[in-house]
Amino acid sequence: MLTAEQADAIARTFKALGDPTRVRLLSLIAASRDGEACICDLTEPVGLSQPTVSHHMKLLVDAGLATREQRGRWAYFRVVTDALDTAAHALRR
Repeated sequence: MLTAEQADAIARTFKALGDPTRVRLLSLIAASRDGEACICDLTEPVGLSQPTVSHHMKLLVDAGLATREQRGRWAYFRVVTDALDTAAHALRR
């Protein structure tokens, strides 16, 4: 059985995944070479502006589903697979 804190964390994960654009962004990052992607490479595939993609990525980072690393003027993102595994596992208990 999940504690209230665990349930809250899992709910944040699923809330972040509740938007199809964010799911696509995670998929694009996971499928990219070296498992990371620059924000500059994410805008065209989803057809959104850089500020909008940055907003979606901030929500994914805040939910613990992605990490962000600043390199010069560009941000690079990686998927946190452990967070996805934890959320999926929580529902199988």
